[in-house]
Amino acid sequence: MDLSLTLVIIIVTALVSVPAFRDHVLFEELLMRPYAVRHDGQWYRLFTHAFVHADWGHLAVNMFVLYMFGRNVEILFAYITTIPTVVVYVALYIGGILFASIPGMVKHAEDPGYRAVGASGAVSAVLFSQILILPTRAVSVLFIPVELPAFLFGGLYLIYSWYMDKRGGDHVAHDAHFYGALFGILFTTALDPALMFRFGSFERSLGL
Repeated sequence: MDLSLTLVIIIVTALVSVPAFRDHVLFEELLMRPYAVRHDGQWYRLFTHAFVHADWGHLAVNMFVLYMFGRNVEILFAYITTIPTVVVYVALYIGGILFASIPGMVKHAEDPGYRAVGASGAVSAVLFSQILILPTRAVSVLFIPVELPAFLFGGLYLIYSWYMDKRGGDHVAHDAHFYGALFGILFTTALDPALMFRFGSFERSLGL
């Protein structure tokens, strides 16, 4: 089996998240705490929080979405840039983590009780990278019984994130989906600015 970058990220995330379900000390050490970042200099939390998750369902959904779209993005990057795929894909993923952390960092820097976990920002960056490249490509996932154009799926994904963010109470930074999506769009546009002006034409050129 081809060990893609996406699969490597999923394996590493699972190897960290699953032990953290049982080890509260490890969980607390890696999660996002803006107060600790600002006042204790624990900048590593801006990155490590993406490798721990609130529960099995949270981990499963994030990794499933990453698996469904990440493999495609790895392939598609070869068509829109001459930069090695490993470089741009890792930059997209890590950039999504960090960029999506900024709003929470600013908003909750003085709140010692705020905590957040999950790869939501990075996964959303990958998802919306594919949506920008292949906006009308049909998407079918387990929890949606019909195929939808990618851009419509993306819209529903953000609506769900908005609802969950308003509900709150689960230590999941659902707002990171929005900022991750923005980063994915901006990052992919920087690689190929023409994508913003040829809605669906790129995928047609690939025969998709």
